[in-house]
Amino acid sequence: MATELSEQEQVRRQNLQAIRDLGINPYPAAEYPTDAFSTEIVEEFEKTEGQEGVEPRQVCIAGRMMSRRIMGKASFIELKDSKGRIQVYITRDDICPDENKDMYNVVFKKLLDLGDFIGIRGFVFRTQTGQVSVHAKQLTILAKSLRPLPVVKEKDGQVYDAFSDPELRYRQRYVDLIVNNGVKDTFLKRATILRTMRQVFDEAGFTEVETPILQQIAGGASARPFITHHNSLNVDLYLRIATELYLKRLIVGGFEGVYEIGRNFRNEGMDKSHNPEFTCMELYVSYKDYNWMMTFTEQLLEKICIAVNGTTEVKIGDNIVSFKAPYRRLPILDAIKEKTGHDLSTMSEDEMRKIAKDLGVEGTDKMGRGKLIDEIFGETCEGTFIQPTFITDYPVEMSPLTKMHRSKPGLTERFELMVNGKELANAYSELNDPIDQEQRFIDQMKLADKGDDEAMIIDHDFLRALQYGMPPTSGIGIGIDRLAILMTGQPTIQEVLLFPTMKPKTATAAADSKGDDE
Repeated sequence: MATELSEQEQVRRQNLQAIRDLGINPYPAAEYPTDAFSTEIVEEFEKTEGQEGVEPRQVCIAGRMMSRRIMGKASFIELKDSKGRIQVYITRDDICPDENKDMYNVVFKKLLDLGDFIGIRGFVFRTQTGQVSVHAKQLTILAKSLRPLPVVKEKDGQVYDAFSDPELRYRQRYVDLIVNNGVKDTFLKRATILRTMRQVFDEAGFTEVETPILQQIAGGASARPFITHHNSLNVDLYLRIATELYLKRLIVGGFEGVYEIGRNFRNEGMDKSHNPEFTCMELYVSYKDYNWMMTFTEQLLEKICIAVNGTTEVKIGDNIVSFKAPYRRLPILDAIKEKTGHDLSTMSEDEMRKIAKDLGVEGTDKMGRGKLIDEIFGETCEGTFIQPTFITDYPVEMSPLTKMHRSKPGLTERFELMVNGKELANAYSELNDPIDQEQRFIDQMKLADKGDDEAMIIDHDFLRALQYGMPPTSGIGIGIDRLAILMTGQPTIQEVLLFPTMKPKTATAAADSKGDDE
């Protein structure tokens, strides 16, 4: 069933036909040779204004028409390009110097609509009101907009008709990017995070690689996977939950440092800090341990914060978080004792289960020792660490891929980095003893038999790889989405994902944006 067009959409289609009737193609195929951007035009003009012998700069720009004021035979248009906005001054005689007045009809009889893409050739000047503008000598229609944009208006400090509903913003990110200032900046900062990270890794001599997304075994993390089916092979496959086990295979194969930045998928709930598909960076470096990785990580994050924000500090809600190295290092059992007063290190599993219940941890009956510690920490401690803090030395039950601690029995050489009350990174001195690794997998299967649907499955090919020998290795995983939240000071993961996963809509009409045209 065709969607009924609104009155404004009908008017725009009538304008489209009127433009075509004038013999003008509203969707031309030819290249439009832009040579300037709005912000750069203003900056250069203000630097050179008043200098002797400087001729008015000739420019060719393109973008969306975001506003229009017609004043007799002159018109002022606000043009938005990929960098910002600039005013354009248009007169009838400049854009229609000969007998053909078709473009006059297009501009001054309002056949152009807000949101249309246009190209402008002209020169830069300052208006009598002091605004740096482009004086148009030629106007070209580049693409007609058939849907009206929401027009956000501001008067006396109040914002009206804002495109602010999160449901609409995330579903129609393209509209969000057009009309809401600052949204694009968030994603440019995200790009800076990735660019800086790659630069640091490449300078350190590490190699970026790609590993399978479709996997026969969902390994490398404790999580519930998505399952799909390959028709030709007639086998079920998993969307990867982590890249770890494939990257370690490459360390076995002789790479000394490998990393991958890519999508992982976990069939779990959605909230302000979780999305079913997310971007993760994993790095593995031979002949290093988790102590080296802590130092490398804090230096990496300090460099990223400076690249994104020009400083080592960022405001996140009411908190000022400093990414300047070094960061505090605190064993997990010490953290629990510090926050709750309970020393779990000497407790039996039953004693620990009772403490967990007293602290309000739910579903403790089927939890093993490691899961109890993890839940107690999550409920009572995790949210209290605002400044970057390495939580270290996790129990072996929580860390099936981690090397045993060299001096603390029952613990492993693992850390998680907590920032602003959330986990940002997870890292180990990697387990490279294939016999120990096999037993850890077997123990995980026992947890699965107890009802833990996030327990790991045995990966026999990975065990075979370890049997060929893997050198001492340190590895880390950093959630890029959470890192973007922190570095940009955004409140939720949806604000740093261009297209977050959304619940399906049954009625599309409610999602349509019916903006004002003028």
